[in-house]
Amino acid sequence: MKHCYECGTALTEKYLKNEGMVQYCEKCGCFRFPIFSTAVSMITMNPQKNKILLIRQYGKPGNILVAGYVNRGESAESAVVREVSEEIGLRVTSVEFNKSEYFPPSNTLMLNFACTVESESLENISREEVDNAQWFTIEDAEKNIRPNSLAEKFLKAYIHK
Repeated sequence: MKHCYECGTALTEKYLKNEGMVQYCEKCGCFRFPIFSTAVSMITMNPQKNKILLIRQYGKPGNILVAGYVNRGESAESAVVREVSEEIGLRVTSVEFNKSEYFPPSNTLMLNFACTVESESLENISREEVDNAQWFTIEDAEKNIRPNSLAEKFLKAYIHK
């Protein structure tokens, strides 16, 4: 953020006790902390937890994890349940936090979870959002996820805990 989101004045940096250097608006006299989007991605596992669901979206090549943005007023865990339901049409039975990472290209804090779903049925996939979905063994999921992606990083961190 280069300018104040309230008045448009160029921001400077000013020392704030217990925080260090923070962006500051001289005109408003206020510190301006970073603003970014928040999203969730899910390592979606079958009920036996021996398969992982990977998807392809929006005509892009390579398999990724189910993901989506957290809505205003929504918890990250609720977003996991909602996104899996909306995109895959499955009910989540458990949610476990894995790790997080800031993703600069979209100014997004990505929160990754492992979740278990009630079945392996892919009958209710949203074709508007998902081009293809496939269950893989854990070993094959690691081999088939888009290389050098944040999804790959999250999946490997979870598998190799």
